[in-house]
Amino acid sequence: MGKRLFDLLTSATALLVLSPLFLLMALAVGLSSRGGVFYRQTRVGLQGRPFQLIKFRSMYVDADRQGLLTVGRDRRITPVGSFLRRYKLDELPQLWNVLKGDMSLVGPRPEVPRYVERYSKRQKKVLDVRPGLTDYASLYYIDEARVLAQSEDPEKTYLEEVLPHKLELALEYVEKQSFAEDLKIIIKTLAKLLGLKV
Repeated sequence: MGKRLFDLLTSATALLVLSPLFLLMALAVGLSSRGGVFYRQTRVGLQGRPFQLIKFRSMYVDADRQGLLTVGRDRRITPVGSFLRRYKLDELPQLWNVLKGDMSLVGPRPEVPRYVERYSKRQKKVLDVRPGLTDYASLYYIDEARVLAQSEDPEKTYLEEVLPHKLELALEYVEKQSFAEDLKIIIKTLAKLLGLKV
């Protein structure tokens, strides 16, 4: 089965099956704090094309004006948002991005234009594949906010240490990508989220 066909079938099925959960989460987000249910942010996708990544809103309105990174127990995160983030439920609307073709289930996580501008020529090779919901870096940095909370300058740490490492892992994926590898990453991601060891 081709990667795009797998993405289409899986994302469409997941959106249908999870629609009752989506409704509950949308109500929880909408009723618990002021603002829309969804949060959209410009990210850089395949071949450097920008697209609108969609999530359930987990922060108070205009929180991103105070910075792009989430660090530790960020006060900008709503109580409902904290729960959604703990289990990565805020990311589920990105299944729509997968269905549309902006993203894949597995691939390098898409970054904001401001950070992509800093990529070296070699690092830009990650843009040769569709960005994904999960990848090696997502598994390694599943507690990224906690890691950044230990830094005196979180953005500097992200740009000089975390992001370069993420890109190395992404480049490794670009070299090794296969259907079998994608399935392995999906299984490991689900296991991590459920607290299981694989």
